[in-house]
Amino acid sequence: MLLGRRALGLAAAGLPLFAIKRAHAAEFGFKFANNLPPLHPLNVRAAEACERIAKATDGRVAITMHPASQLGPDTEVLKKLQAGEVELFTLSGLILSSVVPPASINGIGFAFKTYRQVWGAMDGAMGAFVRGEIGKRGLVAVGRIWDNGFRQTTTSTKAVRSPEDLRGMKLRVPVSPLWTSMFKALGTDPVSLNFSEVYVALQARTAAGQENPLALVQAAKLYEVQTYCSLTNHMWDGFWLLANERVWSGMPGGLRDLVEAEFDRSAQNERDDLLRLNPGQRGDLAMLGMSINPVDASEFQQVLLQAGFYAEWRGKYGEAAWGLLEDAVGKLA
Repeated sequence: MLLGRRALGLAAAGLPLFAIKRAHAAEFGFKFANNLPPLHPLNVRAAEACERIAKATDGRVAITMHPASQLGPDTEVLKKLQAGEVELFTLSGLILSSVVPPASINGIGFAFKTYRQVWGAMDGAMGAFVRGEIGKRGLVAVGRIWDNGFRQTTTSTKAVRSPEDLRGMKLRVPVSPLWTSMFKALGTDPVSLNFSEVYVALQARTAAGQENPLALVQAAKLYEVQTYCSLTNHMWDGFWLLANERVWSGMPGGLRDLVEAEFDRSAQNERDDLLRLNPGQRGDLAMLGMSINPVDASEFQQVLLQAGFYAEWRGKYGEAAWGLLEDAVGKLA
């Protein structure tokens, strides 16, 4: 079990986390959607924030959690968020890039090596740049970005120890041009699917493998349909907490500040959770039957360099955005 279950019984059911009897009196009732299992640290910590917000506002703000793609797959919920049918949504910047192209820049392959680099960029100039771009599309990035973690590669057919092992493999990737581009450059046959479809696709062998952080591999029980886990650390991924701009600006400023502060508090707690949990998850997954394999990431990065991946995406993002990335991680190409 990733974290305690106390807050998630109500959250998993899509119910308010504070005094159900008062929910009808809420001045601002928001739906909070995401694609993660109920016991993922993000949902645990977000549920705690919702409870604190309800108490601090005496029920004026009531937020109901809808985890595990209850309101639809990511691509559909993003449209609902833009339309105001969903008020809050945590989403990877790489999927958000379908609406905000620069939002995927944190996912450039093998760019980030450490969390110090990650938070320096995402809490600093690069994150501010992306938040500004999000704001131009009728959305608001509420506070700091949440951690999803460094992504690893899992497979059912063979261990991935070198780029050659990926050649021709059907590998599930999220619906994002950057993911598809990177794994094509690495020689795979990428299969783009929303996360809600992943377990079934792996079970049916529509895809032989996928890539996700260890916390999600464990929480979504992907170890049941995957045998090998290769520690590729091929990208860092995070979740922006997005709000519909019209709905967000409709709240008084004092309430907005309170809600953002409570979500920021939980975002930091969730970051700490993943940092603490990640080392143990390797052992947990091994005990659950997965073969854990270290790899030499530099071999994979060299393949991307030779394939022109970095040059292509530098051109797509532009010199200003690419410069902010390289200020954080050093020269990539």
